[in-house]
Formats: sequence, C-alpha cells, structure tokens
Amino acid sequence: MYSLSAGASGVSIAGQQLSLHATSPSPAVFASARKDSKCDFCVSTLGSKAAINTTTTKDWASALKEANDGKGMDLVIDFVSAPYFQGNLDVLNMDGKVVMLGNMGGTILPEGVNIAGFLMKRARFQGSTLRSRSAEYQGKLRDLFEEKVLPELVSGKYKNPVEKVLPMEKIQEAHGKYPWKTVNR
Repeated sequence: MYSLSAGASGVSIAGQQLSLHATSPSPAVFASARKDSKCDFCVSTLGSKAAINTTTTKDWASALKEANDGKGMDLVIDFVSAPYFQGNLDVLNMDGKVVMLGNMGGTILPEGVNIAGFLMKRARFQGSTLRSRSAEYQGKLRDLFEEKVLPELVSGKYKNPVEKVLPMEKIQEAHGKYPWKTVNR
C-alpha cells in the first residue's frame, strides 16, 4: 500500500500511475490533497483507491487507514514535509518507509511531534532530490524514462492531464497563481 501527498501535483500524478502499473498485482495506491476536487481526480482519473482531503479531515492518517480497511501504508511519498511528518509516521506500517521528495510545507517540525514510531515501527526515512544527483545519474534516469515510460505515455496507458494551456506571453500569469516565492539561482 502506497500513499502520496499532494496527489494532484505533476509528480504525484505520475507516481500514482507508475505505482499502479509497476507490478502485478498492482499495489493499493492512496493519495491526499487539499481540495475535494483534487481528491476526486486522484480516484476517478488516476485510479487511486481513495484520496483524503487534508484540509477538511483533521486526522487524515486515521482516515487513510480507514480507507484501507484499517491497515497502514508500506510506503509514503511526501512532498509537504514538516506539517505531515507526524501523520506520515502514524500511517506507516511496521518496517515501512517514508520518502520525502519536497518540503512545500516547511522544514521545521511542529512542537509535539513524537518520533517514537521510528523505533516502534522500525521505520525508515529517506530524502531524495534530483538536484543533488550527478548529470550521469540524471541522464540514466532520463534514458530509463524514454525506454520504459514514454511509449506507455504515447500509447495512452498513462494519462497526462492538462488543466489549461496558455500562450508563452502569459507565462508570468500562469505561475503567478501559485503561493511559492521566486528564488534567484
């Protein structure tokens, strides 16, 4: 059983589909998002078993377990980070793993986070980002994507939903609706 936060984000859209088609039988995939419409999209369009609205569901970790017949998750893929840390640990199965791919919600854990679950569940926590990977590694990943995923994307097996297309002249407008700040590199 897998759980992905930010379920309607580009990476989670890909992650849900890749997870569902990676092995046979397919694992149960669950998602979370902050809007009901995004949760509905994860289930109806992407094939997740259930999606939980973390804005309206106070104890989303328990809600995910309930959606999975009372069972936790073997793998949690998280993009939000600090505010989801406790919930990720709570929903994790024994010997489960949390992979953090982003920190959209910040990097400082809220007061009261109880890390005892790491010991009791023999949990693993791993961070990962492509930015810290070598050009060689990124090239191999690109080649793997081209070989294994691209044909399935072209065939229609994987969906590539596009909400809206804007002309290049409106690129600033397209990015202006998002809450993150521009970072000079």
